[in-house]
Amino acid sequence: MKRKTLTQFLIEQQRGPAALPSEVRLLIEIVARACKAIGHAVGKGALGGVLGSLESENVQGEVQKKLDVLSNEILLEANEWGGHLAAMASEEMETVHLIPTNYPKGEYLLLFDPLDGSSNIDVNVSIGTIFSVLRAPESARGREITEQDFLQPGSTQVVAGYALYGPQTMLVLTVGTGVFSFTLDREMGAWLLTQENIRIPADTKEFAINMSNMRHWAPPVRRYIDECLAGKTGPRGKDFNMRWIASMVADVHRILNRGGIFMYPWDAREPTKPGKLRLMYEANPMSMLVEQAGGASTNGLQRILDIEPAALHERVSVILGSKNEVERVSQYHMELPPTP
Repeated sequence: MKRKTLTQFLIEQQRGPAALPSEVRLLIEIVARACKAIGHAVGKGALGGVLGSLESENVQGEVQKKLDVLSNEILLEANEWGGHLAAMASEEMETVHLIPTNYPKGEYLLLFDPLDGSSNIDVNVSIGTIFSVLRAPESARGREITEQDFLQPGSTQVVAGYALYGPQTMLVLTVGTGVFSFTLDREMGAWLLTQENIRIPADTKEFAINMSNMRHWAPPVRRYIDECLAGKTGPRGKDFNMRWIASMVADVHRILNRGGIFMYPWDAREPTKPGKLRLMYEANPMSMLVEQAGGASTNGLQRILDIEPAALHERVSVILGSKNEVERVSQYHMELPPTP
């Protein structure tokens, strides 16, 4: 059976009820080509001289891997010239990246985490690229884009997606009409549609969390995990399995395919920070994908897509996945004393 290519899928979205703007279609294709290039570099590993760390830190204060920097450069260079963007923002850069003056400018904003899960690069565990597309505010027309123009709630996202570099290279995407998955045919060099209208089961027996941080969690999270660990003899009346890859792309991809709950909550080690994951580059795009697949996403007290960002690199607590489990954790946050 002949499979549908990414381009065919996007043209159908352009012609269908979603009326996907042609500029967005072309922008997605450019991002997808960049992800293909990143996947190629990841696949070479030590043969391409891309493993290991640099003697530098990103804006987050994290040591940069060689592939972090390379992936960031690939995405910037690929998207500068297309004419669809007004500006870009990356987890690896302190502020926004303006489109050079010698290229035409569009009305969209692109945000990305160029290589999520980079701590897993050198041990050959699945990693990925996360991206999000916003429309630039009308007030920005005719002037230079600023950080403030990017500070829109996740509910305004036009596109969200990620590329997964694992046993297969995959692209998972939503344009607001459900979640679709494409697999890279390396022989053809084409993204082919392999899953349509992905749905997350409402109930699950799997949770993903870094258990080594258990002593630092707030009471609502401790309560939920304690009940999962109690298994059939506990209040949940069923046994749970724990999964933790330490690569958000890989953990969320598993949840999209078979259900589960992913948690990266606030903890007491840095009490002034609401969480570790970045709202704009990780939480918002993943939350859009999860909600489009029938799941839910919250910081414990508020739907993540409703959060009004205050800063480009704002952090947030993330609880997402199977709807009934996410709602249970949210309920516990309402019932137990708030985090100090």
